[in-house]
Amino acid sequence: MPTASDAILYYESGQTPVDFELLTNAAADYKDFKSIATLWSGRSGHVPVVRPNGLVSGGAIIPAVSGTNNLIDTAALTCYIAGTLTSVAADTDVTVNRPTVSNYQKHSVTVTAGGAIAVVEGTEGSSFSTTRGAAGGPPYIDNDAIEIGQVWYSAQAAAAVLASEIYQTTGTHRERYDYPVWTVEHSDIVNGVIGYAGVLFQSALQAIHSEDAGTTVAGKLVYASYETPSFAEIVDAYDFVPPATAHSVNSTQVYGRTKAAKSSSLNQGSFSCHLTDGVTDGLMSFVDANLWFKFMPDRNNTPYMLCQGSLGVVNQFPAGDNIGANCTITSEVTADRVSG
Repeated sequence: MPTASDAILYYESGQTPVDFELLTNAAADYKDFKSIATLWSGRSGHVPVVRPNGLVSGGAIIPAVSGTNNLIDTAALTCYIAGTLTSVAADTDVTVNRPTVSNYQKHSVTVTAGGAIAVVEGTEGSSFSTTRGAAGGPPYIDNDAIEIGQVWYSAQAAAAVLASEIYQTTGTHRERYDYPVWTVEHSDIVNGVIGYAGVLFQSALQAIHSEDAGTTVAGKLVYASYETPSFAEIVDAYDFVPPATAHSVNSTQVYGRTKAAKSSSLNQGSFSCHLTDGVTDGLMSFVDANLWFKFMPDRNNTPYMLCQGSLGVVNQFPAGDNIGANCTITSEVTADRVSG
């Protein structure tokens, strides 16, 4: 019978910071964005910071206070650009040109990668369209730009811009950094294969960006700063139990038969270990911390298990035996198996 006599257990003993990195739209679905790291730390003080390009505050667009034809004013704003909080001053008398051939035209009011207000002109059309790049539709904007609103014209004649011609609905005409919301994925392990950590958006990002007039399109750029874990062996560890789902059955006696209902719960992981003194051991510095744990049933082979959870420790100081600890791993999900 196989045993775990050659097993080895590691814990997250340190972290290496990675500055803001442009994540990759790996599945080309504008929802799942990946880093170049397989694991992100979740330890307090070392958690990932996700900053998609987008408006943070301010940025209201109004008809120009000067009353001059075809002009708008924009309020001061802050936005994230490449992971950096950027302040953009208020701008006045920004020109938004009227159509010259057809009556209908949509313009995008944007913040450039350099932190300046810029108007991107749409293609004129015989009617309004909701399709990016189409006649009468809003234009594509640069990949590193941020749309803060749109101006819609339905006449060629010069006139003061109307408030009713300005649109700033988040998710349709305006890109905020925090919409749509996302979930941080500290790892991505599917069918025993480890992929890359990243973020998963609740809904797809607007594919309104293009550098080639819509031939290739993109959502807003997504940046994240994170820390990757480094591991150290838990010396003299034994009896590792991974966090796992436990199932139970509740039954009710009804007329003529017994009716059952299944319930599930997530059990804590656990392990025990011997310690040097239970005070200065490296593991003791991480009590209550949210850490990664890596367990190899055979240290000479590739397969291993990964789990992330809060470390709980109950020390033991017997008079006639080794100082030790019974440890728990309180996780939000079950452990993952990595086959290679």
